[in-house]
Amino acid sequence: MDMNTIRELNEKVEREAMFLQDLLTEIKKVVVGQEVLIERLLIALLADGHILLEGVPGLAKTLLIKTLSQAIQADFTRLQFTPDLLPADLLGTQIYNPRTNEFTIHKGPIFTNLVLADEINRAPAKVQSALLEAMQERQVTIGGKTYPLNSLFLVLATQNPIEQEGTYPLPEAQVDRFMLKVMVDYPSESEEEMIVNRMTGAPLPPVSAVVAPDDILQARKTVWDIHMDDRLKQYVIKLVHATRKPITAGLTDLHQLIAFGASPRASINMVVTARSHAFIKGRGYVTPEDIKQIALDVLRHRVIISYEAEAENVSSADIVQRILDQVEVP
Repeated sequence: MDMNTIRELNEKVEREAMFLQDLLTEIKKVVVGQEVLIERLLIALLADGHILLEGVPGLAKTLLIKTLSQAIQADFTRLQFTPDLLPADLLGTQIYNPRTNEFTIHKGPIFTNLVLADEINRAPAKVQSALLEAMQERQVTIGGKTYPLNSLFLVLATQNPIEQEGTYPLPEAQVDRFMLKVMVDYPSESEEEMIVNRMTGAPLPPVSAVVAPDDILQARKTVWDIHMDDRLKQYVIKLVHATRKPITAGLTDLHQLIAFGASPRASINMVVTARSHAFIKGRGYVTPEDIKQIALDVLRHRVIISYEAEAENVSSADIVQRILDQVEVP
């Protein structure tokens, strides 16, 4: 791609990414801090992916996704996952009408734009599979008939890292369907002071609808056009292959710590999210820094650690960071 084309693309991205500032302004009217999570939500929206979020209760997850839905004129549903939840509670069901002697379809809460799947690991495997199939295929089947989901469809699924009693851990193959896994920690003291003042003072200001769903869908097309040099694509592939064959990558010390490496979906997701990160920064081209910024959240749930790693108290995030530190940047 020649320099003129990249310059034109850069100008187009700068122009089209301007709506993000209005969106961030609206979100920050209500939500304090959480910059990383907000950025990852925007990346997932632009990359047409989903997020698995791990964090303790009370970190404004519901408030954030509800505020985002209001700002982009989208529908929002919060689903509290429980052990007695059924797939029909999520997808919908057929209802028999004795007067007409026919079945009608009652669509479930999955037919929306933004879904907060709270404590996804509290629901049994059938419900998890139903949600994850909807995420992957962007459609659901009720009574033998297929129904497409909305073009703008994002799932933010949460896991509570503390209370594990009565939970059904997500299988690795299902976790792999999440584009990003984000870890959210407690706010800082200054942020918590702002939260207390905001939540115990005057009512929260109303959130204005500053972006239409069509703006997001149009931005996605531009994201796919963002230039990514072949050397950077090779860099992504090297990072992913280092999780599978660390010895080949010269990372001999990691061989005993990794049970299974990342799937090819990791490489695809890293390319798409790196482009989305570049779009958010107002650039028409990807840099190595874009890849480094999102690599941890793309890879942390796809690298399965060994018993040796557990014994040494080494996490998958530690392993990914060591790979990022040691694989040469082009």
